[in-house]
Amino acid sequence: MTPTAGRWRALRPAWWNGYGRTSVQRDVVAGLVVVMMLVPQSLAYALLAGLPAQTGLYASMLPLVAYAIFGSSRTLAVGPVPVISLMSASALAPLALPGSAAYAGLALQLAMLVGGLLLLSGVLRLGLLAHLLSAPVINGFMSGSVVLIILGQLMPLLGVQGRGQTALALGQALFGGLTQLHPTTAVFGLTAALVLAGAPAALGRLFTALELRPTAADLLTKLAPIFVMLCAIGLTVGFNLDTVYNVTVVGSIPTVLPALVMPTLAATSLKALLLPACALALVSFIQSVSMAQLLAAREGDRIEPNRELLGLGAANLAAAFTGGLPVAGGFSRSIVNHAAGARSPLAGVVAAAAMLALLAPMGGLFARLPACVLAASIIIPMCALIEPAALRRVWAYSKADGAAQIATTLGVLVLGVEVGIGLGVALSLLALLWQASRPHIAILGQVSGTQQYRNQQRAAVETQPNILALRIDENLFFGNITAAENALQQALDVQPLARHVILVMSSVNHIDATAMESLRAINQRLAAAGLSFYLTEVKGPVLDQLARSSLLDELTGRVFRFTHEAFTHLRTQDCEAQSGAAQPLPAANLTPDVTGLS
Repeated sequence: MTPTAGRWRALRPAWWNGYGRTSVQRDVVAGLVVVMMLVPQSLAYALLAGLPAQTGLYASMLPLVAYAIFGSSRTLAVGPVPVISLMSASALAPLALPGSAAYAGLALQLAMLVGGLLLLSGVLRLGLLAHLLSAPVINGFMSGSVVLIILGQLMPLLGVQGRGQTALALGQALFGGLTQLHPTTAVFGLTAALVLAGAPAALGRLFTALELRPTAADLLTKLAPIFVMLCAIGLTVGFNLDTVYNVTVVGSIPTVLPALVMPTLAATSLKALLLPACALALVSFIQSVSMAQLLAAREGDRIEPNRELLGLGAANLAAAFTGGLPVAGGFSRSIVNHAAGARSPLAGVVAAAAMLALLAPMGGLFARLPACVLAASIIIPMCALIEPAALRRVWAYSKADGAAQIATTLGVLVLGVEVGIGLGVALSLLALLWQASRPHIAILGQVSGTQQYRNQQRAAVETQPNILALRIDENLFFGNITAAENALQQALDVQPLARHVILVMSSVNHIDATAMESLRAINQRLAAAGLSFYLTEVKGPVLDQLARSSLLDELTGRVFRFTHEAFTHLRTQDCEAQSGAAQPLPAANLTPDVTGLS
């Protein structure tokens, strides 16, 4: 093997192993299927972001190639997505008039910032950010965003003029504009919405009657929006709906690619866009990784979060350099890409090439697509994303997580997307801190005939009045050590004959400096009261921490490997004391025995 071949073997992506002619065929088919969805969605999501329709097409070509080079998922389809478009509009609308040249320029700067932040995060290997947002916060954010998207698209669906960034502003604009409702547009838009809503069930019955294979039937059903749009274009052309009935259409779409340019980032733009770009980068990463992990699990595959950061960063930079808008992994396109048999990111390259080949004919074809039909193609899929049952499940399981989900949804609706996300993250962290500050503490007793020790309130156990054993099921830190001290004092009040206190630390993985000083104080107070203090089942890393303090030297008792060992020792010691044969412990026994601790 030559040195060049060896280097290629080390650098080639994991999906290359076993890649052959059959995989190429499947990727070509998947790419062609996806591009049929990508065209209408790109147009719709660009308009959702307040940008010209062709911007969505530009963001659906080179970004796919960039992700294929740097990303790790075999089947994630990158491009404009509704939530990212909504967040982009929310960030840009206060800075410039939607549809203006200044607005489009700011969109490129925003995409460049998002791409730069994602790339930097990938270089710094910050893939752990995937765990920053909890599932309830993500669900709350998605629910709030979906409602905002639906409210915003109801206006073009009905031919009403107006815009806003919150549910209140959108609702006022919608109801205030109903007096100027355009009847023809409303009828056309509502009809398209009803057709799209009923298409899955109707096509399902048709394909079942035709005995079509489930996979093929599912793919054809997912392509229903493109057929509805083609029919809408045919009706517009045949009846001159745009010129005679004043139905708003997409309008002319440039059929040439923009020149590759490096957007200039002014200091004022950086100050205004940095925070929204951080929120966009985080949401783009979370959404994309969630989808990529779901699809990878179906194939028994894995993704690399840090590679995903690099792939998404490169895709957003490519969008910025080609006149697009911020992009992310799309849910519906990725599912269709997977269902169509994609075996590698080359399916995205095929889709990009097909999009480029179709750009010229599409410009004239989609120019007369009614905007209300585009709005319908956004609203109907969004309705399926509202899941009240998910909130009920979360609320039933955890009131704190349910409250975080509700607060995130309301925050997005009332205060805006970025504020809503921040509110949800803050509430999740507060809930986590609140839970950690109220640790579960069990008073233990011995299960008869065994060496097991269990919570006295949950099992039938044997107790000994002179020995008090407490197990704390949480790391010890400044936020909960006071609660632990109070629990110990309450237990001593209930068990006044106790002369030995055992702290079982099997669930403690970390002790901060504040908690360590509190343990020293507990030891001193117990010594002053004539009680001895013992530690058991201390994990190795925690014991290493304690060894760097003076606690182990001052401990009135000692450290035992096991709780049963401590009980046995203390029972023997007390029996010897009662018989008058007690002997002082050797000096070596007063220091912790760390042999076997881990």
